[in-house]
Amino acid sequence: MSLSKKKKIVLGLCLTFVPLVQSQHMNMSEVKAPIAKKITHKLEKHGDVRIDNYYWLNDKENPEVISYLEAEKNYYESLTAHTKEFQGLLFDEMKSRIKEDDSSVPYKQSGYWYITRYETGKEYPIYARKKESLDAPEEIMFDGNEMAKGHEYFSIGGIAISPNNKFAAFGVDTVSRRQYTINIKNLETGEIYKDKIENTTGGSVWADDNTTLFYTKKDEVTLRSDQILKHKFGTSADDDQLVFHEKDDTFGTYVYKSKSKKYIIVGSYSTLTSEYQFLRADNPDGELKMFSQRERGVEYGMSHYGDHFYILTNKDGATNFKLMKTEEGNTSSENWKEFIPHREDVLLEDIDIFKEYYVISERTNGLNRVQINRWDGTNAYYLPFESETYTAGVGRNPDFDTEILRYGYNSMTTPSSVIDFNMRTKEKEVKKEQEVLGGKFDKNNYKEKRIWATARDGVKVPMSIVYHKNTPLSETTPVLQYAYGSYGHTIDPYFSTVRLSLLDRGFVYVITHIRGGEYLGRPWYEDGKLLNKKNTFTDFVDCSKHLIEEGYTSSDHLYAMGGSAGGLLMGAIINMAPELYNGIIAAVPFVDVVTTMLDNSIPLTTGEYDEWGNPNEKTYYEYMKSYSPYDQVVAQKYPNLLVTTGLHDSQVQYFEPAKWVAKLREMKSDKNLLMMDINMDAGHGGASGRFEALKEVAKEYAFLLDLEGKISI
Repeated sequence: MSLSKKKKIVLGLCLTFVPLVQSQHMNMSEVKAPIAKKITHKLEKHGDVRIDNYYWLNDKENPEVISYLEAEKNYYESLTAHTKEFQGLLFDEMKSRIKEDDSSVPYKQSGYWYITRYETGKEYPIYARKKESLDAPEEIMFDGNEMAKGHEYFSIGGIAISPNNKFAAFGVDTVSRRQYTINIKNLETGEIYKDKIENTTGGSVWADDNTTLFYTKKDEVTLRSDQILKHKFGTSADDDQLVFHEKDDTFGTYVYKSKSKKYIIVGSYSTLTSEYQFLRADNPDGELKMFSQRERGVEYGMSHYGDHFYILTNKDGATNFKLMKTEEGNTSSENWKEFIPHREDVLLEDIDIFKEYYVISERTNGLNRVQINRWDGTNAYYLPFESETYTAGVGRNPDFDTEILRYGYNSMTTPSSVIDFNMRTKEKEVKKEQEVLGGKFDKNNYKEKRIWATARDGVKVPMSIVYHKNTPLSETTPVLQYAYGSYGHTIDPYFSTVRLSLLDRGFVYVITHIRGGEYLGRPWYEDGKLLNKKNTFTDFVDCSKHLIEEGYTSSDHLYAMGGSAGGLLMGAIINMAPELYNGIIAAVPFVDVVTTMLDNSIPLTTGEYDEWGNPNEKTYYEYMKSYSPYDQVVAQKYPNLLVTTGLHDSQVQYFEPAKWVAKLREMKSDKNLLMMDINMDAGHGGASGRFEALKEVAKEYAFLLDLEGKISI
């Protein structure tokens, strides 16, 4: 599995506006904000004492905690009651652009065409297949709508088809903590067997015997993926055999099958380090063989072809990665030979292998590039892309023996396309272009561009921008600035039908490519983590200042949004520069950095040390504390703020945003909005239904448009 795939563990109508700005002030004067009680809780580390008066909110088994969360929810509902009808309008508007009876482009694997489709009025996907020909009768494997009945939350994942095409293993989560139960279904009879494997990642891999299933187990407390087990079809999960236990609590583990189908591969990963073991898929009871032992700071991923492995790695200082090659029988790193050298100005992101071709995905100056190569070394070339705000990437290509490459393309003004490209003839066929229903969308009505701001240390930071061509750019123009900025995860410029509801109401949308992502290569990430983390926050602030200085907007009309680690970003910038923003949306925000990173019982904490640092070391403790949003709340004015969270969130626990809101309400010196919308039935990803999720977006957009006085019914 390549490194980029491993990391991908990623939103013409003109209306007449009727301002309703008085409504929010009326609500605020009539509704009393909930005030969390204060219970002194002392936290001491390295001789430093922190007082957390809201630590008691960590215990969701405490009825008082639930009562307080419900009070916050009711407060939010009261303050936004005047926008409810408008939220409904936004929801209907966003939903109306989406083709409800939609389906994916079919792909062929092992004699079957696989299709995911949706039916009108239904929330969940239907997974189907057809044997050999697309004209063959459809076989419905899973109907998510039927399976979701009776559940507030539902997710199906990790569908794995046995080599004989008869069985499907699949994971189901009905709580939203990403703890999946694996079941096995007979695709010929429809029977779901008694085999039931709980507390897994949901994914699994069949061995060639159609009987042995490899899967990843989670630690029940920390939710760390720490064990690979082997299940024999028809037996109890209690009898499953442990194949590998990742005992280092800063690592996780997973299992997959090589595209060649020859090997089952067990991976171990941390933020900075990789390790793999493998065994033949036709010998599931054999012993795992080490590929190359972990070396601190060395990341690698490999692909199998013929009698060789191809290894994407940063070994020996290859910051932007290089491609190595080694024989099947000599896989340790001392045997690797260079195949594609490291380049200072090109980030090597991925390799896809076919019988006669290999395809390289790379990034130069922030832009995706896809290079086609023949194994015989002749006629290498790049796919042609011309825009400066596009996103392009290789899609799902499970068929090894083909000359067709499937890839995707979109930009901030261009809907997504799925394209089949003949690598030999260079002919392409657009298999599907995203439909924008309603008859009012014309991409020529929108403008997109990339601009650069100068950060305080002199570094140039890019921003991708889109807006309606009729939107004037001035100090009264509302701008929504979005970013993530962590884990090397890049937010590419992408098309969104949902976003049109803002653009058509005069908003400019900006994606800020701050350090902490990999938009400008691996060094861009390295310069935005650990003891360089503050670059992420100052980049965003400096880009905000640039937007104001260049006349795109003003502080009265500038808004910012981020989620999860991007929510941490939101918390940091409003402590640093609250005067720049009129409103902030912080979705499932990671804001209590020090306390969380000191608690190794919290899910995912130990695996994060290489991203944020280990606060058990004083240097990292002091640096974290200096930017941790919860620790840095002070008595000052803050922008209008909407915070969202989920009670069952396994990644950013609900109590982080809850405590943050409580402390902000105690400390802030303004009368601006401060609201927390908590979903009592969902987790990190919010609502699970296809259209239910749009209701959450409608809430966020209504918050912004209300502040702008741009609500109309």
